[in-house]
Amino acid sequence: MSSFDRHPSTVADFDDARRRERLRETRLGHAWGSLRRTRLAVLRIVGVLLVGMIVFGQYWVHDVAPERDRLAHTTPELLPANLPADSRNWDTAVVDLVGLGGVNAVPTAKALPALNQLGVVWAVRYDNAGIDTKVIAEMIVRAARYGNVRNIVLVGHSMGGIVALEVARHIHLGSDRRLVAVVLDCTPMDLDAVRPESRSRGADLVRWVGWLPGARESRLLRFAVEMSVRRERFAQSDGLFFDIDFSAMGQAASEVLRDKIFSRDAASNGLIEAQFLAIVAGGGTRDLRALGRPHPDKRNPAIVFIRPRDASRDTVVDVAYSHEVLIEHAGGVDGTLSVARTSQTEHANPIQRPREYNEIIESQVLPFVRRFQEANRNDPP
Repeated sequence: MSSFDRHPSTVADFDDARRRERLRETRLGHAWGSLRRTRLAVLRIVGVLLVGMIVFGQYWVHDVAPERDRLAHTTPELLPANLPADSRNWDTAVVDLVGLGGVNAVPTAKALPALNQLGVVWAVRYDNAGIDTKVIAEMIVRAARYGNVRNIVLVGHSMGGIVALEVARHIHLGSDRRLVAVVLDCTPMDLDAVRPESRSRGADLVRWVGWLPGARESRLLRFAVEMSVRRERFAQSDGLFFDIDFSAMGQAASEVLRDKIFSRDAASNGLIEAQFLAIVAGGGTRDLRALGRPHPDKRNPAIVFIRPRDASRDTVVDVAYSHEVLIEHAGGVDGTLSVARTSQTEHANPIQRPREYNEIIESQVLPFVRRFQEANRNDPP
């Protein structure tokens, strides 16, 4: 006789039907009589929400909160870049402003020593929490009064030109300082001037910042967007699948981490949002019109546009389009516009092409701006 014959209960213990019955008896909600499925569904939803809240809490505590705390203690600054080449020009300040994704204009200003032939050179370091052009204008005016500076020249690179034009309007219409000139380096006068393939980073950030809590401060989101912008460098698609070059992907990731995430001079998501929206708002033409209207006590400022001679060299901004907008609003026989065309520069890259930029400033920008500078000096205070 086998052991199974001697102990028939052993066979019953291994019966599949009995096992399934015992599993049902131990399931959550087995004893619930009414609305069992509904109650189980609600319980599962609560569980998913609880896990989601835990994940979101970690995201907030470790990603958003530290960056938000850092941004809460930042302030815009006006930093010295170069002394005037001639002591007679201490009455004029040249103020440099950088473009999309930049914070500190000091490196750019130092790459343009030719500007100190007009006066003392200052650079704006944006507040990483965003941009308020009136605050920047008031900061410049306060520094000018303190330093007994009467004349102001603003220089804006790329999107920084849009900021410069708005700051110029505040200074020209709302202060006692004289606005001599606004120098625009490859500035997109409105969103149509930004080449479609170059709009993605700002547009993506604005879209995410609009609905995702903490997106303004999230470094994780910034990393994802910056990598997405660079995806053509390491990912090729055949329609269904992506062929990824992991070496190129690693280089792009290192670049993003170094220049955009951990750099003290990297713009925050909120600042990029504010910079991009300045272009979207299309206020450049409005500011140009304001600077071109007759003022009872001041001369209209000079407007200088620096652009590549070959418009295709600028792959970010359609400089030919911006050129047309500037002619419409600041050109003409009695206009105040001068256009300086370069041969070797690309999109607002004085740090990469300092020799070409300084040559064009000395040969074309300075002679034109000095006429307005001297005219303002001859006017009564």
